[in-house]
This record gives sequence, structure tokens and C-alpha cells, in this order.
Amino acid sequence: MTVLAKYQRLESEGVWRADDDAQRRDIFVAIGDATLTLTDLNEVALTHWSLPAIRRQNPGTRPAIYAPGDDTPETLEIADDEMIDAVEKVLRAVRRQGRHPGRLRTLIFSGIGAAILGLGVFWLPGALSKYASSIIPEATRDSIGARLTSDIERLTGAHCEQPTARAALDRLTERLFPGDSLTVLILPSALETTQHLPGGTLLVSHKLVEDFETVDVLAGFLLAENLRRVENDPFERLLKDAGLGAAFGLLTTGDMSGDDLRAHAERLIVANRATLDSRALANQFILTEVKPNAYLTAVSPAAETVEILANAGAQIPTSPLLTDSEWIALQQICEA
Repeated sequence: MTVLAKYQRLESEGVWRADDDAQRRDIFVAIGDATLTLTDLNEVALTHWSLPAIRRQNPGTRPAIYAPGDDTPETLEIADDEMIDAVEKVLRAVRRQGRHPGRLRTLIFSGIGAAILGLGVFWLPGALSKYASSIIPEATRDSIGARLTSDIERLTGAHCEQPTARAALDRLTERLFPGDSLTVLILPSALETTQHLPGGTLLVSHKLVEDFETVDVLAGFLLAENLRRVENDPFERLLKDAGLGAAFGLLTTGDMSGDDLRAHAERLIVANRATLDSRALANQFILTEVKPNAYLTAVSPAAETVEILANAGAQIPTSPLLTDSEWIALQQICEA
């Protein structure tokens, strides 16, 4: 959108409060490709708000107070008039764009010529993305995955690398995915749970090691995210997100633009995770001999999923994934 491109470099000060009991914090606010990015005074990302979900709590009053959605205690106060006007224009544009999702489709299917156009618009990008993904060498996937990791760390802060904890994390990774050459990175902010990238990288929120008493929760999230990676090629997802031009560019030059990667990184941080087949996930727990009980408590899935995973858990022998000292070290990975 033209209005979004106009304000993407705009930044201002703001006051953020995580919940009703939290202290107010002075922060910086910037408009991104799909999000409003909140960073602390050291420019480390605190959180990302999806633009379509943002709600203003005091229309017509300044300073403006925003929330990342309905019925949430988290708030952002902005006093800068230019930023307030920019946010309001962007929100209007985003919501106006989403108001008529079926109009173009109706026009496309109104005639044979429009149907051909629809073929080019809706089929070709996906087909081209799938084709490009299938022929790109692993070295290129790894290189683009590394660049994407750097862009995400620009938003979240560098991944945590305390040496003793890193050794424990590597041991857990090898225990869960023997011979798969996966890399697991713990991020210090912004990411809520897990995500995956091209090149075999799994991203994990620091909350999954700091907020739970057992390593089984982290193991469950890793098994689930790796299943998403296997079932939905992250490189194909990147190309679909970047668009037809990016896929053509990759095929002709063997590379992707930094702007496309940065935009994709912003979207991944706030993206909803794909729903998994319960039986396929249960099979992962059985194959790796990981008890699903703690994971089930953490995610509160549908009743059918609870039943399937609970039945799977009954077949799994009890064996510790890490020693107590290794788990304690891993819980402190972001404290160095």
C-alpha cells in the first residue's frame, strides 16, 4: 500500500505497559511492513503488534492510547502528533484493504478473459514458488536462511549463546532429531513460541526454557515445529510471501532482495503457527520417546488432540531428555 510505504521509516517515542500490573516504560515505536514494532531505548525489540489487529482506546483524544487487540491489558501511549496521524492513516488503509476480499475474485470470474487473469494471479505464483523451491540448491537455501535469521535477530536481539547452556541445547537437539542437521536458536524477545526458517533452523522463544519446570515442554514445541517444517517447506512459504517477482528474480539471479527478506522476517515474528494433524504429532512423540503430558498442559489443545496424545503417552517409556544440571543450565541460556 502506498500509505504504508510512506510511513515505514517513521519512528517516535512512546510509553508502553505490558499489563495492568506492569510499570510504564519509555520505548521507541516504528511502523513496519505488517507490524508496529516496539523497542526499548537500546533498540532491542520488545514486541510486535499486527497492524490489522490494533485498536485505539481513546478516539479523538491525545495522547493516543492503543492496544494490540480487543480485551488486552497491554497498551501503548503515543504523544507525537505526526506518529499518531501516521498510525491512524495506516490503520484506515489496512482495514479498508481487508473490507472487500471477494470483490476482485467476483470480477475475475465474471468472464473468460478474467478467468485467465485469475489463473495468472492465483495459480502461477504458487506453482512458480513450488518450482523455484524444488530446484534451488541447498547452499542457496542455507545462505538465504542465514540472512533471514540475521533480519529476525535485528528485531528480537541476538540469539542466546551461553556455552554450557548451548551444549545442553545441542544434546537435546541431537536426542530429538538424530542426523537431521537442525539448528535450534533461543531468541531473547518478541517471538511467542516457535518458528522455522529455510536451511533447517528452528527458532524458540526464551519463555519456553524460562517459564516451565520441565524440558518436556520445550521438547514438545520443538517436535511440533519441526513437523510444520517438514510438512510446509519454509522456502516455498518465503517465496509465496515475497511474490511472483521475487520467485522470478531467484530463478534468474539465484538471490533474493534484502527488502523481501526483511518483510518476511517481520511477518514470521507475528505469524500464526499452522495447525498440525494430531495423529502425525502423536507419532513424533512416540518415535522420539517424549512424554506429551507437559506439552499438552502448556498448549491446551482441542479435546480430540488431548485424547490422541494422551493415548500416545501411555505407550512411551519414561526416560529423561536431559539431566537436572543440563536443564538448569539451559534455563539460564539468556542470562549471560
